[in-house]
Amino acid sequence: MLTDLTLDALWEYRSTYVRPDDFDEFWDSTLAEARSLDLAVEAVPVDTPLRTLDVYDVSFAGFGGDRIHAWLRTPKGATGFPAVVQYHGYGGNRGSAVENLTWASAGFAHLQVQVRDQRGGTGFLTRGITDRSTYFYRRVFTDAVRAIDAVRVLGSTEVAVLGNSQGGGIALAAAGLVPDLAAVHTQAPFLCDIRRALNVCGRPPYSELTTYLAENRRSDVFPALSYFDGLGFAARATAPAWFSIGLMDDIVPPSTVFGAYHAYAGPKEIAVWEHSAHEAGGSDDLDIALDAFRSRLLEKP
Repeated sequence: MLTDLTLDALWEYRSTYVRPDDFDEFWDSTLAEARSLDLAVEAVPVDTPLRTLDVYDVSFAGFGGDRIHAWLRTPKGATGFPAVVQYHGYGGNRGSAVENLTWASAGFAHLQVQVRDQRGGTGFLTRGITDRSTYFYRRVFTDAVRAIDAVRVLGSTEVAVLGNSQGGGIALAAAGLVPDLAAVHTQAPFLCDIRRALNVCGRPPYSELTTYLAENRRSDVFPALSYFDGLGFAARATAPAWFSIGLMDDIVPPSTVFGAYHAYAGPKEIAVWEHSAHEAGGSDDLDIALDAFRSRLLEKP
């Protein structure tokens, strides 16, 4: 069943989100502070049974110098491939070294980033929420940018980003914070149009935030949250972007994705999967991303 507006209404929908006047200043200073520290990239080869791919356990300095880890998978025996940086969903993890082989098998260097502290479990959505400087996603979004810096140090000059759900929200933030990305694929992006999401979604992870607000009898966190809303990043982003959403998604409301899509400043397309839920088209949507990234990064004239 539909969980939100009809498709016609989604095309007409525009969010009431207002970006803070010092949004750019806040993020520019945050990234400048992070980049003042040595990135200290390390790439340790991993012995796997894979015959066509090389795998590395990569680490680098994220927000505050904290070590962030990622798998780097590349076609065997070569370097300098265009890179795809991928961020995972809420409470997930980067998986094992021999999972998620699609992008490297297609000819990309694939950096699968481990979101800090997330190896299962919940509670991240409200961590440090009372102040923009302490909020959990200030660290996560900074780590996302540093991951792009790291894969460039490792030899990939052209970089695209992608993710599903939380990963899609992180990819969208990265697109707004890194001005020269080659492409973006954001599937059912989380943390977009947050106030709207809380009004229409009763499922986790958003329900973590509504429960917090109810139990603490407060609603003063929205000014801080406005610095982390995907619509603010979308307005800064210029890389070609492919969005997707399932109209039956009850985890990320379709209207919030359309809010971000309408706000996105660069070239954009959106795939609407009428009978999909949070998987937003699944493997069929992956085919769209593969075709788009291949034509932009691997098959350029």
